[in-house]
Amino acid sequence: MPNWTIEWLEIIVPTAEVALIMLGAWLLYRIVRRLVERVARSYTLPSNVATVTRRTAGFLIYGGAVLWSLERLGASGEVLWTAFTGFATVGAVAFFAAWSVLSNMFCALLIFTTRMFWPGDTVEVLENGEKPGLKGRVLDINLVFTTLEETGDAQQGTTLKIPNSMFFQRAVRRWHGSAPPLPATLAPTTRSDPSGIQGH
Repeated sequence: MPNWTIEWLEIIVPTAEVALIMLGAWLLYRIVRRLVERVARSYTLPSNVATVTRRTAGFLIYGGAVLWSLERLGASGEVLWTAFTGFATVGAVAFFAAWSVLSNMFCALLIFTTRMFWPGDTVEVLENGEKPGLKGRVLDINLVFTTLEETGDAQQGTTLKIPNSMFFQRAVRRWHGSAPPLPATLAPTTRSDPSGIQGH
């Protein structure tokens, strides 16, 4: 074969390989994205959970595709491995630094997938069997906090923001859809006499 043909092949073949790698990464990301959307609809997950999952998957897929493409273009495996280990080290440090936030995000996902409670329910996080805990009607569940509207007269108009991980560290009492009725000993009563006239 002529020398110019060999030179062109040395350019065309790696370029075609890179194009195929990126095409495969794009197709894989499309499949993962549809799978995430289907799971989000099935479990009625909030949109921000689905968005974070899609972006994480895209970062991993395209990051791997870029490293593979660089390897096919002739980048040194040692250089790529050094870059990968450095990136992994920084990622590990960031992971442990943000452990509490990531824990709350994972617990938010568990709240929705296990259907622990929903907005509109009244819940109480119990300290133990004797003391009353944190109680209120669920207004919102995001990736970090669950917002409760306190229902007592003394706390009228106030809200609580409870980290999602706390719901998996304590016992949780749940009332479905509305606050529970008052116990009979606390409910208002009226007296009546046989004549039907209320007493005072």
